[in-house]
Amino acid sequence: MTPTESAFTDTLISRSVRERIVLVGVVFPHSTLADTEAGLDELALLVNTAGADVMERIVQRRSTPDPATYLGRGKAEELLSVCLAVDADTVVFDDDLSPAQQRNLEKILGRTAIDRTAVILDIFAQNARTPEGRAQVELALLRYRLPRLRGRGRSLSQQAGGIGTRGPGETKLEVDRRRLVQRMSRLESDLRQLDRTRRTQRRGRIRSRQRTVSLVGYTNAGKSTLLNRLCGSDVLVENRLFSTLDPRTRQLDLPGGETVLLTDTVGFVRKLPHQVVEAFRSTLEVVCESDLIVHVVDGSGPDLEGQVDAVRSVLAEIGADGLPELLVVNKADAVAALGPESSEEARRMMAAHEGSVMVSARSGEGLDELLVAMGDRLRVGDRVIELVIPWARGDVLAAVHREGEIVGEVAGEQSTRIQVVLDDVGRSRFAEFVAS
Repeated sequence: MTPTESAFTDTLISRSVRERIVLVGVVFPHSTLADTEAGLDELALLVNTAGADVMERIVQRRSTPDPATYLGRGKAEELLSVCLAVDADTVVFDDDLSPAQQRNLEKILGRTAIDRTAVILDIFAQNARTPEGRAQVELALLRYRLPRLRGRGRSLSQQAGGIGTRGPGETKLEVDRRRLVQRMSRLESDLRQLDRTRRTQRRGRIRSRQRTVSLVGYTNAGKSTLLNRLCGSDVLVENRLFSTLDPRTRQLDLPGGETVLLTDTVGFVRKLPHQVVEAFRSTLEVVCESDLIVHVVDGSGPDLEGQVDAVRSVLAEIGADGLPELLVVNKADAVAALGPESSEEARRMMAAHEGSVMVSARSGEGLDELLVAMGDRLRVGDRVIELVIPWARGDVLAAVHREGEIVGEVAGEQSTRIQVVLDDVGRSRFAEFVAS
């Protein structure tokens, strides 16, 4: 099997014997020790999800990263002593390492040195199930690995036959790089074709004026559980990070009578790798075209505002930061179980975000209030107009009932008068039937 063909499968590490990991974080002048510790706590969860055990963690203060080893030579040798003491297999850094830093650290430590991005990509590779998801993850992996290819120079050179090919020939490193670039081009072409299919489907939804709502939020915030509870669906739910990679869309009936499309999306984390955002951009475009974003926050988690900021930074990166947003604090039952301090933090967050709702997707608490809030947010730009529709135009009458919320109706001999809530598109569509 060539390196390119195994680029996706070799990320799936055998979990028969769990790896032993040492975590490394660095405190810079623009950050604090608390921020670094919070980042390492999250990194420990990511490592556990990937199938490894954290044995120790190291924190260092630096003004700037060392160009050669990120930590500095002395701290790297101290890290080696810690690895030997706990018999670590791998060292994981909370920040991105350059290819040169990674190579130098592995020489000093005598073991694998990786960064947060590699861990996240490994988890994505484990959880990708659909052809599109697997293609997106493989593309992100190849983009990450391309600058990290290493060869042995002329010792791996290949001789080709024919005039003009004498000499050392093409090195193994060049062959691997060329194969990776070819595979990336093929994956990008496949994803563009899938993206065209998605756009065709979205145009159909736009023509039918069916409104769309996207569930976004931090990973493991309970978005899939909320989708199942609201729509009566049975999408996969697991208590682990990044269990959902592919968007799932279901129909949802709101209290006002409207039917909307509710979509569950991939979860976000702090320092989400740029390769992941780029590879999943076509999937995340469903968020950009939503009429409403329901931002789900795990109320029982640490640093709620930090989670919100991390999600909003990704939304800004994909161009969805200007859309209407409804903040939903999930896991109300877990918040209550944690005690008054956690409940107070959740209340402070809700006070800071006007119109937010607290729910429990597991128990169903607060879901009625959430549905009402969703309907109200979707109708912010709507207004009530009166239409006079002849009885002979049953097609128009049916279309009005599909597109708007009927708030009043009076039947006459030749026609019916309807008071209906419509958006701008609906008002222009039925302009000829507006009562004078």
